Formats: sequence, structure tokens, C-alpha cells
Amino acid sequence: MNRLGFGGWTILVLAAVFFGVPLVMTAAFSLWEGGDRYGWSAYRILLASPQLFNSMALSIELALATVAAVLVLLLPAMIFMNLYAPRLRPLFEFVAALPFVVPAIALVAGLSALVTGPEWLIGTPFYLVIPYFFLALPYAYRAIDVGLRSIDLPTLTEAGQSLGAGMGQIIHLVVLPSLRTALVGSTLLTLAVVFGEFTFANVLLFHTYAVYINEIGQHEATAAAALSVASFLLTWAAMLGVLLVGRGRITEGS
Repeated sequence: MNRLGFGGWTILVLAAVFFGVPLVMTAAFSLWEGGDRYGWSAYRILLASPQLFNSMALSIELALATVAAVLVLLLPAMIFMNLYAPRLRPLFEFVAALPFVVPAIALVAGLSALVTGPEWLIGTPFYLVIPYFFLALPYAYRAIDVGLRSIDLPTLTEAGQSLGAGMGQIIHLVVLPSLRTALVGSTLLTLAVVFGEFTFANVLLFHTYAVYINEIGQHEATAAAALSVASFLLTWAAMLGVLLVGRGRITEGS
């Protein structure tokens, strides 16, 4: 109480009410069965629907593919930029911020016009990985950038080279372990972005988890509320994972 003071605790309580009341009311509505009856019928409807698991499996596959694209494309580019081309940082910052200012519908329309191949990708759900990569770019870039700024990458690289290690060994044995928390954070943020994205999948006619929530909400409002509560809990579980990994990293460092 002395550390936060009355004003700090007041802000915390107000924030808890602001964020907690809508969640509690949504959870209560998901249990409503009409009149004054409450039960688990909405959740039983969802568990009996094969579309739920199909859409969730598709979103998980797309999320993992997007994470792989981030790690394969973005991470090496950022390491190269920090080591050999720091003057390109403003360009990286500009590109990473573009998804914030370009509307999603314009982005998907432009990509549909520009990306016309390969044939094995066009028309499959994994085509969504391309727009999802750009949508997650600002969050993944910022998380990785914070991690790279927290370590002395040039010094670590020079030390590894002085010991006879190649660049691949340095990245695998030194850089990646030092970026563990940042990589976990970027991964979880990417997963959250992909799971919550609706516009791209809906326009391109793919049945992802977000599209399923929208469809079921048109005729089963309580089931849609149940899905929203489940999504919220999954997101908070992911954020808890970030905190636990970060705490473990700090403990190891101390």
C-alpha cells in the first residue's frame, strides 16, 4: 500500500473493473439458457461441432507457419541489419510500421493482385501466411528488436569469431539463447494476431477460427460468447507464458 499509494491502487482497481466487468458479463451470458436458467449448453454445442475443431486446427497450422516465416525471414534480416547495416534501421522501422497505416482490405487486395504464384500455394489456406506475416510484422519486429538491443551483438559476434566459431555457430549457440525471451514473446504475439484475424480469411473465403466465431454468432449468440471467453483465456495463458519465460530468464541471469 505504501509503495503504490492511494492513487496507484485506485487506478489498479478502476482498471480491473474496466477490463473485468465485460469479461464477467460475457462469461455469464455464455451460460444463459433463457429466463433465469444458466448452464453449459452453449459449451456442449461447441464441443459437439466438428467445425470448431477444424477451424481451430487450421488457425493453429497457419499460426505455426507464420511463426516459422517470421523466424526464417525476419530474424536473420534483423541480425544482419544490427551487425552490418545499422543505417538501414529507419527503413526497417518504416516497413514494420506500414501494416498499422495500410487498411487490411487494401493489403489483401494488393497481395491478391501481386502474388499470383506458385500454383501449389494459391487457392490453399496457407496463402494466408503471406498477409499474416505482414500483419504480425510490427509486433514481431518490436519484440525481436528489444531483445537485440538488450545484448551487445557485435561484441558477442567478435568474441565468437576470435574463438574460431563460424557465423552459424555463433547464431545457434550464442545469439538465439540470448534472444529466447524475445523470440517467445514474438511467437506468442504472432499466434495471438493470427488467431484473432478475421478480414483476410473472410475475404479469401477460408474458414479459420475467427471466421467460425463470426458465423456462429449470427445464430448462436451464447455460443459466440463462450468462444470469446475461451479465446480471452487462451490469450491470457499465452501472456502468462511470456511472463514465466521472462522471469526464468532473469533468474538464470542473476
